[in-house]
Amino acid sequence: MSAPLYFSKITHMIEDLGKESLPSIQKAAGFMADSIAAGRAVFYFGSGHSVIPALDVFPRYGSFVGLQPIHDTRLMWSNVIGPGGTPELLWLEKQEGYIRNVFDSYVMTAQDSIIVISHGGLNAAGIEAAMYARERGVKVIAITSMQNYQNNAARHSSGKKLADLADVVIDNGAPPEDSIIKVIGWEEPVAASSTVTVLVISMALIAETTTLLAKRGIHIPTFVSPNVMPDSDHNKKVYALYKEFRRKIY
Repeated sequence: MSAPLYFSKITHMIEDLGKESLPSIQKAAGFMADSIAAGRAVFYFGSGHSVIPALDVFPRYGSFVGLQPIHDTRLMWSNVIGPGGTPELLWLEKQEGYIRNVFDSYVMTAQDSIIVISHGGLNAAGIEAAMYARERGVKVIAITSMQNYQNNAARHSSGKKLADLADVVIDNGAPPEDSIIKVIGWEEPVAASSTVTVLVISMALIAETTTLLAKRGIHIPTFVSPNVMPDSDHNKKVYALYKEFRRKIY
């Protein structure tokens, strides 16, 4: 039975994250709390499947103003093949020089921080996102596979991998092949792991950042599920605050 095996493996991977990646998560949360406390942004960026954690971070029940995803629809997929399909996405995220055009739409300062997500850590999109941020003094937090870092040579013309450019590196705990189940009679491994582990890391970062802010006496209006929201206007207040915040970053 492969489903129980997946549950077992992914559970062990998450448990290992809690032990091995916790110091890095705590350090990264410190940078994030500093940015939020200063009224600035914690940017999130990923391409391909690494866009999923960025899409999930804000607006999201349990997240707050200051967590700012950077979305580029050309680095997501809205199709399998053809316009908006994965073949062109996979090509584009490898093209050097492209990301600067995306990031020029945002205002970044040395008080900001950015979380760059890339399982492989070798494509130009993630590497040049980190480079762009570093040029502006932004603290760079990379979430990537350190197994892949160790097993593969750099492909970018700079000779750098994403982890080489980060102030903090958080290992996503996933193997280079990402998929973790091997089935007898099936040639390729199946059932990916990195999306699960990175989403867990992302929410752990939010939890830790919130704790640090609360210790400083700082509270940021936070999205609440309408299933439990006592004030029907609560989330409208969050949107109103975001309208003020976005003037600083665009």
